[in-house]
Amino acid sequence: MAEQYSSFKSGTTLWFLQRVTAAILIVTLMFHFFWLHFVNHAAEITFQGTAYRMEQLGYFATMLLFLFAGAFHGVNGVYNALINQGLTGTPKRVLKWVLVGAGFVLVVQGIRVALAMSGGAI
Repeated sequence: MAEQYSSFKSGTTLWFLQRVTAAILIVTLMFHFFWLHFVNHAAEITFQGTAYRMEQLGYFATMLLFLFAGAFHGVNGVYNALINQGLTGTPKRVLKWVLVGAGFVLVVQGIRVALAMSGGAI
C-alpha cells in the first residue's frame, strides 16, 4: 500500500499552529454560540447591541482572536490541502502569495470592522 503524503509534517511550526488555532476556534466558536444564540437570541441582536459588546475590551479582544485564528487556520488549511493534491513549482508559489494576500486583506478588513463597531473606543 502506498504511503499517504501530507504537507503537514508532525512537529513543525505550521503543524503546531494549525492545531493551536483549531483549539482557539473551538473555544471562541463556543463563546460566540453561547453569547449570541443562547444568552441573546437571534431576534434580539441589534446593531446597537453589537456596538455595545464591541466596546467591551474582553469581547473586542475575543473577536479579534477569533478573526486571527480563523484567518490563519483557513488560509493554512486551504494551502496545505492543495499542496496535498500535488501542487508544485510556480503554481504553488503563486498560490502561497495569493493566499497570504487574501489572508492579509481579510484580517485588515476584520480589524476595520471591529474598530468601526467599537466606535473606535478601543
